[in-house]
Amino acid sequence: MLILQRKPGESLVIGENISVSVVSIEGGRVRLAISAPPEVSILRSELLDAKAANRDSAVEEAAPSELLGLLGEMPPSSKHNPKKGDLLP
Repeated sequence: MLILQRKPGESLVIGENISVSVVSIEGGRVRLAISAPPEVSILRSELLDAKAANRDSAVEEAAPSELLGLLGEMPPSSKHNPKKGDLLP
């Protein structure tokens, strides 16, 4: 892993066609600007982790009744038609 220090307005280049610039640093948060060709995918790491978890859960087999059980019992909308002033359950 390469660790660099950059100030706002400074940048770094990855390969020949990817540039990462520091836009600002405020209260422990860093804003970055990334310039890359359209065929290069840029994702936040937490989205990549969520994508992998979703893919893994799709591979696991589960009976539809088990999946519905995870949702809990949800009342059918036809039994309760909320009126103005009703409190939600």
